[in-house]
Order: sequence, then structure tokens, then C-alpha cells
Amino acid sequence: MANWSEGYISDINYTYGYYSELNPHNVKIPFLMAGLDAPKFTTACELGFGQGMSINAHAAASDIKWYGTDFNPSQASFAKELSSISGSDAQLFDQSFSEFCNREDLPDFDFIGLHGIWSWVSNENRDIIADFIRRKLKVGGVLYISYNTLPGWSAASPIRHMLTEHDHMHGSRGQGMGKRVEASIKFTQELLTLCQPLVQQVPSIPKRLEDIGQQNPNYLAHEYFNRDWQPMYFSEMADWLSPTKTSFACSANFLEDYKPSSYNSEQLNFIESLDDPMFAQSVKDYMHNKQFRRDYWVKGARKVSTAKLEQTWHQLRFMMISSAEDIKYEVSGAAGNINLREDIYKQIITLLADYQIHSVASLQQQLPEDFQQSWLFESLAILYSQGAIVLLQDDETIDKVRARCNKLNAYVMQQSLVSPELNALVSPLTGSALTYGRFPLIFLHAYTKGKKTREQWVDYAWQALKKNGQLLLKDGNTLREEKDNIAELNRMVEDFENHTLPLAKRLQIVA
Repeated sequence: MANWSEGYISDINYTYGYYSELNPHNVKIPFLMAGLDAPKFTTACELGFGQGMSINAHAAASDIKWYGTDFNPSQASFAKELSSISGSDAQLFDQSFSEFCNREDLPDFDFIGLHGIWSWVSNENRDIIADFIRRKLKVGGVLYISYNTLPGWSAASPIRHMLTEHDHMHGSRGQGMGKRVEASIKFTQELLTLCQPLVQQVPSIPKRLEDIGQQNPNYLAHEYFNRDWQPMYFSEMADWLSPTKTSFACSANFLEDYKPSSYNSEQLNFIESLDDPMFAQSVKDYMHNKQFRRDYWVKGARKVSTAKLEQTWHQLRFMMISSAEDIKYEVSGAAGNINLREDIYKQIITLLADYQIHSVASLQQQLPEDFQQSWLFESLAILYSQGAIVLLQDDETIDKVRARCNKLNAYVMQQSLVSPELNALVSPLTGSALTYGRFPLIFLHAYTKGKKTREQWVDYAWQALKKNGQLLLKDGNTLREEKDNIAELNRMVEDFENHTLPLAKRLQIVA
């Protein structure tokens, strides 16, 4: 009988990360900036949802009907528990891709998302996934797929190979995956001191391995120790997706397609001399030594007319979440930092600085007549991509999802009292989540329990630590004295009161 895990790490659970790219709501800005028409999303699917934080956040905070699977029954059970808590009715399964993708009771989907899993499965499973996309993604539907990319992974592939080879030869299931990861890293570090020809050819390898050793063992187990692992060139991904009738649309983050910050002048001239846009993506990956791609593909890409483009933009609503003082008038990219025109951006930011909801149409009306519409669209896209502003759902959806968001958030905040693993709270306004550190979550939980002062928040957090026999760390050292722990909590609570709490209120994460 075949192993149900099919070579994928199953004896250590994946991390509880939240990935906003899996939110169909985030398709709008990159698509509009690429001149593409995006569908209205009513059904969505995530393949390989891990612990299910993303799929549950998006199911709770939107009116989209979600389906998904993760082969690990422990992870699927937890994800189902989250769905039950929020009341989202997400349809979550613990089936293999072969089982799930051949179910006869699944609808066709407007959106299918896979975050990272493509790189860690066998070619047989890639065939199953590609066939599923071909059959179940609607015409006009969007595929989000992220994967480890070449040539960026070329230099690090010897590390990954030795880690898995050592674990295969010397790892014992009785040790537990965490200890096996640690042992393989230690062995490979010792080996590299004896591999001068390799290190001379790839000087970045020792530092890369050092950085790997600092990461979460659960993440490392899934990223580096699966039987199947295949980074690939963009052209190879295009070949895999060719039978699905999808075509590359754009990056999931507009800034990765923003030419002024992505290329220097020589690179830009070279890229623009290429006739084939697909080949240009491969060239781009070489220029940037790309290691990870986050891309949207679409089944039946349609260029949007100028009139519809303007109409769609004007209907969008934004709200500023950064303080005007914190906004930097520059964009960081592969080509370095470029300065933004402050005379343009400051006019927009001044209008948004009341932290209220503004439609793009209303912003346009308040700007001077000579303020070009294209300036407004590009500026909003950049501010959105930088996280300075958020895109809002319509009022009907916000009202519909508010209770579900409150239930999921209450659970996450409650769990922060004992564990730092869950860190994402959902906003009914945006349909997305924000991630928080453990103590801001505890402070927020205290606030929802009616505690309104710094002293009460600090005491609430300290009591939670004491109840669980926990102490704070500072600069790598454990704080043994109560007064030192309280002093550190007081340091944290200042930023919470000035920044975290106002933003959480603004996004209606807490009342």
C-alpha cells in the first residue's frame, strides 16, 4: 500500500502563516494596472491549504464560497475547526489531490490558488492539478500560483540536496522531525568547511545555510525535506499550464511589474527590445536571479477598454492605514530605490489623511483639473502595494461578514494567551487579514474584555504569562524578574496604544 503522504512531510505540522495573495479580492489592482478585466468572484478553491489560516480568513471575511483540501488530516481537522468557529461554511477536506480533484460535487471556480505547494509535489500530482485547473477553472477565471523559481534557487540547491540526503541516510522517525532538521543542518555546516571548491564557486552558500538554521523548523521540514522538490524556470511553468488554457497575467504584487523600480535603464531597454512577453518573463528572472514567483494566470485574458477601466477604478474605495508622516516617497525594487513625485503623492495623501473611506471617483473630483487621471491610478496602485492604503469591500458584504470575522478574531485572540502560533486577524472592511505579534494580540484581547488602560493591558498580559509559566526574552536573554517583564511589556504597550489599536479599530477588527 502506498504511503498516504506520498513523500510529503507529514510528521510535523506546517506553520500557521497567512498569505494575502490567496485572497481573490487582491486580484483587482494588479489586473487593472495590467489593463486586464477581472471576474466577479463567487467560488474559490485552495489546493494544499496547510493549517488553513488563509482559506478561513478569506471565507470568513468575504461572500465567496470556498472549497479546499490538504492531505494532512491533523491540519485539515484544525482548518475545519476554524471554519466551524467563524460559521463560514467553507468546504474543507483532508483528501489527496487525486481524490479531491476528481470529486463530482465540486462547482466550477472563479479562482484557484496554490501557495508554494507546486514545488513540493510529484510530477504525477502536477498532472492532476493541471487537469483540475483545465476542467474546473471557469472561462475568465484566475489562477494564483507561487513556486520556487530558477535560476535563483540554483546556488542553494546543493544545500537542499545534502540536507535531505543526510536525513534519508541518518534520520530516524523516533527522533522527531525537529531534531532531524537540526542534525542535518549541523552536518551540512560541518561539511561545508571541507568544501572549499564549492564555496569558492558559490560564496553565498555558507551564509545561506546559516540563515536557514535560524528559521522555523516546521517551515524548514516542509521547504527542504520533502521527497519531491522541483524549482523551475518560468518557461517550464508555462509548459505545465499550457493544457489548462490559462495565460500569464501579471505578478500578484504590482510593484514586481513596476518597470521604474524593477529595471535600470540598460535592463529596461533590453527587456523592451523583446517581442515575446512570455520570453521577457524568463529574461526578467535571470536579471533578478528570481527565487520565488507569485503570479496570476487567467483563462481567457481580456483587455479592458479605456472606458471600463476608468469606470472600474472610479468604483473602487480606499482607506489610508499608514500615518502620513510614515509614508516614504520612494519605491524599493530589484533596481534599487526610486523617488516618487511628492507634488503628486502629497495631494492624494492629504485627501486620504482623514482615515475615512474614499471612492476613487470622489478623490478625482477633489483634485485639481490638471491632475491627470493616470497619475491618480498609478499612485493608488503603488500606495496599495506598499500597504499604506487598503482596498475596501462594498457595504453589503461588510455587513454580511462582520459577525463571522468577530468570531474568528475572538478565537485567535483567546489562543494568544497560551501560544504565539495564530497571528492573523481578519477585517470585514478589506476581506483580508493582518498579522500581529503575540503581545499585541493579548493587548487586543484585553481591550475587547473591557480593559481600556495601559496598566490593565500590561497586567492582563503578565497574568497570562505567569499562568503558563512563561517569561519574556529580551536581546536573547530570559527576563527572570517580574519587574523586568513588566517593564518590557510597558515598552510594547506604548506602540500598541499609538499604532496597533487605532488601526485595528479603523479596520473594524475590534470595536
